[in-house]
Amino acid sequence: MKFHTEYLTFHTKKHREYIHITDKIGTIVAQAGIKEGMVLVSAMHITAGVYVNDNESGLIQDIDQWLEGLAPFRDSYKHHETGETNGDSHLKALLIHHEVIVPITARQAGFRTVAVYFLCGIRWPAR
Repeated sequence: MKFHTEYLTFHTKKHREYIHITDKIGTIVAQAGIKEGMVLVSAMHITAGVYVNDNESGLIQDIDQWLEGLAPFRDSYKHHETGETNGDSHLKALLIHHEVIVPITARQAGFRTVAVYFLCGIRWPAR
């Protein structure tokens, strides 16, 4: 069994950003020489998530509105009693999920022709 680990770093500037990382994941899989198996893509940050879905601007706007509707920014989160002000960001990250596992077949991370990987940074920079 072959394993490969690689870390990517992203610096976001907005309250919430959706970063298209499909090509980066595909390149890593190809360079690792893994032809069959699984790829684990993990956000590695408590207020971020990773998801696989269509790369369509309307859908991304829908996801953004959905997240804000389910976990809107407000001052009344109990988490804010710790001195932080990002209670909504933690809840939104739970909704997006922390990681995805996708099959690799024929040296491609699955879904490459149908869907794409996104890293969703949720309030990394302070407001």
